[in-house]
Amino acid sequence: MSDRQLPRVANRYSAQSNPVGLTKKHSSFLALTVSTGLLFISACTSDKANSPIADEPAVVREQVQSDIEDKIVNSYARVAAKKPDLCPKLVQKEVDNTVIERKAEVMVNNSCDYFLYPKVGEHIAVSLNNDQIEALLVTPKIYNFANGDYEVLSYDKHVIRLSYDGAGYKPEQFSYDVTIAITE
Repeated sequence: MSDRQLPRVANRYSAQSNPVGLTKKHSSFLALTVSTGLLFISACTSDKANSPIADEPAVVREQVQSDIEDKIVNSYARVAAKKPDLCPKLVQKEVDNTVIERKAEVMVNNSCDYFLYPKVGEHIAVSLNNDQIEALLVTPKIYNFANGDYEVLSYDKHVIRLSYDGAGYKPEQFSYDVTIAITE
């Protein structure tokens, strides 16, 4: 064998052990990168598989999403309860008091919702100082307070909607007083 053939033979053997032709430094870097990527993918996959929502059916996931949205609306309603011109409002009766009075409320849109969480068996009555406003219970079922008190049948969020029901044009800042009585 000549000297020229010796390097070719050496290259042929080194090419079989390193088919891509990478140096030892680059091949270890590639192996580290690939293993890190696989570790990252397996970690992401296992987190998703272990999450409580991933194994549940779509109906349950929608209920969880609905509960989150409801909590956001209630948080806004809690803040709006302190201002007369923001809606919806979360109203609560005080301890040892059965009446919730809201004076000088301002209806900016055509309606305003009041959120309430009464106990089962309680009765809700709504009275207004203006006959141009209609008071309806819209959740958990439709009920017109013009028909009298409403008896609470389930512990749910009850939404009382006050709507402008006048014959003429509603003023931009329509002021009213509302009294919500909750009795046992």
